[in-house]
Amino acid sequence: MSNINLLTWIITAGYILLIPQSVFASDNQIRAELIKIVLAIEKKSKMDDNTVSEKRKSGSPDIKLKKEEIASPAGMPAYRPPLRGAPVGRIAGGTRGIVDEYPSLLCVITPDDTALTVRDQPRLYWFLRKLTTHPIELTIIEDQAIYPLLETRLSAPVQPGIRTIRLADHGVHLRQGVVYKWYIAIIPDPNRRSKDILAWGAVKYIEISDELKAKLSRLDKAIASNIYAAAGIWYDAFADISALIEISPQDTKLRKKRDALLEQVGLLEIAQY
Repeated sequence: MSNINLLTWIITAGYILLIPQSVFASDNQIRAELIKIVLAIEKKSKMDDNTVSEKRKSGSPDIKLKKEEIASPAGMPAYRPPLRGAPVGRIAGGTRGIVDEYPSLLCVITPDDTALTVRDQPRLYWFLRKLTTHPIELTIIEDQAIYPLLETRLSAPVQPGIRTIRLADHGVHLRQGVVYKWYIAIIPDPNRRSKDILAWGAVKYIEISDELKAKLSRLDKAIASNIYAAAGIWYDAFADISALIEISPQDTKLRKKRDALLEQVGLLEIAQY
C-alpha cells in the first residue's frame, strides 16, 4: 500500500471514531459509513448506484480533524456499538453449585446485545475458565425459528482460555439481516439437560459490496480491526485481531488491543485472564 493510501486510511479511521453514535442508527447507515472508507481512498472509484444512494443521516455535522484527533493504525480500537437492543445472556447460567463456584466458568465473547458481522461465515469466540471433560454443545438458531441452523458437539476435553468456532468448518452460512442466537452449553449430565451450564449471544449479518470486502481484506488486519470496531462491527473486529494473535501469540501490543475491545464491552475478567 502506498504512503498516500495508508495516510488516507489513518485519517478515515479517525473520522469514523468521531462520528456521533446516532449516525449508526440502521444497517444501511453502517454500510454507508464503511463505503465512505473506500471513497476516501479512491475518489475516482464508481460505486454501485444502490450503494451510493445510502447516504449518512441528514443533519450530521461536517467534522474537521485535528492532528491530535487522527487515530493511528497501531492505536487502541474503539468499539462504537449500533443502537442497543435487548440484552443477551453471554455469561453462563444454569446449575447452581457449579455456576456459584465458578461464576465466569463459561462466557460467549460478544457485547451484551445483538452484535454485527459483515461475513456470512463469521468466527464465534467464547471463553472457558477451567478445563472440562464434560460434553460441550454448540447450537445456532435463527430468531423465532423452530429448528436450529447448527447443532454439534465439541470434542472433549476442552482446554481453558479463549476458544473459537469457525462456521466455515461446519458449512454454515448466515442470511443477511437475520438475527441468530448461538449457545454454548456444558453438559454435566446428558440425562438431565436442566443441569446444563449455558451461555449465549446474538449475531446479525449485514451485507456490504464485494468491492468493499475486497478492499478491507487487503488491509493489515490490525488496521481493519480498528475500522470494524469504529463502525460497530464487533465480530470482525475481534476476529481480525485474534487472527493476528494466533500468528504472533507473544506480541503484547496485539494482546493489549484485544484486551481493549474486551474491556469496552464489560468483559474485564477475560481481558485479565
